Amino acid sequence: MDEVRRAAVLGSPIAHSLSPALHRAAYASLGLEWTYDAIDVTVEGLPAFMHELDGSWAGVSLTMPLKEAVIPLLDEVDDLATVVTAVNTVLPAGSGWRGTNTDVYGMTEALRSAGLPEGADSATILGAGATARSAMAALRDLGVRRVTVCARRAEAAEGVADVGSRFGMACATASLTPDETLVHADIVVSTLPGDAAAPWSSVAGTADGALLDASYHPWPSALAAAWRGSVIASGRDMLLWQAVQQVRLMTGREPSVEIMRAALPV
Repeated sequence: MDEVRRAAVLGSPIAHSLSPALHRAAYASLGLEWTYDAIDVTVEGLPAFMHELDGSWAGVSLTMPLKEAVIPLLDEVDDLATVVTAVNTVLPAGSGWRGTNTDVYGMTEALRSAGLPEGADSATILGAGATARSAMAALRDLGVRRVTVCARRAEAAEGVADVGSRFGMACATASLTPDETLVHADIVVSTLPGDAAAPWSSVAGTADGALLDASYHPWPSALAAAWRGSVIASGRDMLLWQAVQQVRLMTGREPSVEIMRAALPV
């Protein structure tokens, strides 16, 4: 019998997380009697929690506001997570802990599985937090070369644009005021919470490219409902694919994507 291991998603608030349903379905399908819980951990409480991790843990998932706060607490951080300054997955590394980022993979696969055609060259990112930095890396992986970052604070937008510049991408910044020209990009990624991107629905009716709205509640978001482009991917799709990659990393096995997808509440 395989050793029983522990895993969890950390964040605050965390009760709404869909991660336990995804991971538990994967473990059951793989015949693993592992546990996966949602644990409310604040930034202030994270150092103590990390200190208590032991060999029974296969890893932890992190959501906001912990993706940046965990970095100085780790023994290793891989190159991708370092560049985007966002760790959403912590894994054992010898006697310590290593940070990586599966959000980037989640975004690329969400768009590809939704039917994103080859050849995307331009993109617009709405928002400028950790998810926006991960989005920049995902767009790089999809071959995008030109990105405009829209945010309320110019300094924050410039920080995300700097990530793209490190990848050799041509990046510009703009305000978060809806702009019809910016929804004509090949890909628009909204990293704004909930329906915060709703004002952009006023110009979404002219869109002809792909949308990834990282929000999944409510769904469809106002932006997604108004979108007239060719491809729409949701935060649920992103969550699914980043969890698939986390299960691979934590278990060393290949989970069933369809079983995990079916575990998502309707």
